[in-house]
Amino acid sequence: MATFRLQVVSMDGLEYDGEVQQIKLRTIHGDLAILARHMNYVTAIGMGTAKVVMADGTERQAACIGGMLSMMDNHCRVIPTTWEWDEDIDVARAMDAKKRAEEKLAQSNLDKISRIKAEARLYRALVRINSAKHK
Repeated sequence: MATFRLQVVSMDGLEYDGEVQQIKLRTIHGDLAILARHMNYVTAIGMGTAKVVMADGTERQAACIGGMLSMMDNHCRVIPTTWEWDEDIDVARAMDAKKRAEEKLAQSNLDKISRIKAEARLYRALVRINSAKHK
């Protein structure tokens, strides 16, 4: 299968730079798969599990939260707010974050902003837990 160059650069630095067959991830408009020779395209990234099919056909997954993706001239750049390869996810920490968010959401006196923040924390924890399940 044809390949293209993928660069993933997060706030923590370069996460990946090399040839791949495909990347699938969630955008703000829904799920997207990029293959070699995809048209030039730019979009905002949502929250979900990113799946990368490497040049040799193996698959890696990562928790991908927020950011931007651009595909220009067969070169894909992903600039996520958070990118954690599944093998790097601390599942116990994610489970603790999930529990804390659920406890916060169970409070009856939460204002709107606090509820939105707790829901976002819960969703981020669930993305990490679900991405790690694919190890």
